[in-house]
Amino acid sequence: SLRYKLIGGLADRRACYGVLRFIMESGAKGCEVVVSGKLRGQRAKSMKFVDGLMIHTGEPKRQYVDTAVRHVLLRQGVLGIKVKIMLPHDPQGKVGPKQPLPDHVAIVEPKEADSKIETPYSTCVEKAGAPDAAPSPAVEMR
Repeated sequence: SLRYKLIGGLADRRACYGVLRFIMESGAKGCEVVVSGKLRGQRAKSMKFVDGLMIHTGEPKRQYVDTAVRHVLLRQGVLGIKVKIMLPHDPQGKVGPKQPLPDHVAIVEPKEADSKIETPYSTCVEKAGAPDAAPSPAVEMR
């Protein structure tokens, strides 16, 4: 879609932001679009558009990040397009990976206790009939 927008003559930033917004509205966790080449004028440069969350390293990157590279032939030269999409977690594994991210923490609400303890008690029970320890003799220092 971005390729055809650029071939059609749409401005670079407008085309990239439109694609970025469409990807994020489709349910992605994050997106990154990089366009490099002769954008305006003779000097080549690179523009990066980022939205949402994107992981860059580790094993989860292989499962969660989908990457595509395309080339667009324009009158001035070739533009390179790189698009990275971070997929959401899906327990069924249809839209995204089944495994959750390793740093994901799920907070569970505490259970309601039916019977409340009225008086506190201790689990430490002293032995009956045990003689008290005699106090140690004081050491006199001269």
